[in-house]
Amino acid sequence: MSSRARRGAAVALALAMGACAPSLDWCAVHPAGSGVTLWFPCRPDLKVRRVVLAGSPVRLALHACDAGGHTWALAWADMVDPSRVGAALADLRRTAAMNAGSAPGPLQPIAVPGATPNDHSGHMRVDGRMPDGRPVQMQLAVFAHGTSVMQATVVGPGVADEAAQMFFSSIRIDP
Repeated sequence: MSSRARRGAAVALALAMGACAPSLDWCAVHPAGSGVTLWFPCRPDLKVRRVVLAGSPVRLALHACDAGGHTWALAWADMVDPSRVGAALADLRRTAAMNAGSAPGPLQPIAVPGATPNDHSGHMRVDGRMPDGRPVQMQLAVFAHGTSVMQATVVGPGVADEAAQMFFSSIRIDP
């Protein structure tokens, strides 16, 4: 069995068991109200704020934590109106890139089990700068489930592809 297949099997088994892997500090998390299960390398805290997506104010919930010099996060909002989901996903991508002092990069496909197909869903990498001028890299995935829009993000000085892959490949919409 290849290392990629073994890693995928280990992720699936741990998610199915709802177990933590203390030696790696990776733990399956079910952020309340998100309808998502994913692995975080740290215990996320919840923050809620009002933001404008697709031209309307919405409640945005954010589970985020810091580990290994990076911030790991899952944000979600209910757009209520299905016609606003695509525009909200585009707004999430654009805002994330602007926060890194950059423009949105090319959108790559992402397969999130249970997600609602949407042309605006995908994964992208952004290279930018912090407000103090330090370089920053961001990887993010945006996707939807029904009228809920979601953004998973890893931000730091240089995001290791293996850790980011572990994070993004663990995302599942709860049945």
